[in-house]
Amino acid sequence: MKMLEIGNLSVDEVERVLEETKEAYANLRFQKASHQLDNPVKLRYLRKDIARLKTVLKEYELGIRKPKVGSRQKIEKVKE
Repeated sequence: MKMLEIGNLSVDEVERVLEETKEAYANLRFQKASHQLDNPVKLRYLRKDIARLKTVLKEYELGIRKPKVGSRQKIEKVKE
């Protein structure tokens, strides 16, 4: 995903896509370990997508990026 695509998502959608991407990454790592992975570059792309998604969530948390309409209004801080 590109940052423009991620930036148009609400907080809930970003979290959902992040979980799906993490699951896909874990699946590809399992395939790599069993030597069944066709395209190892997919691992790098998914790893970078995960980083982009986490960056957007952190921006929401710090107030750098404002939540889109229809998303959670309150973002819980990780650090208390």
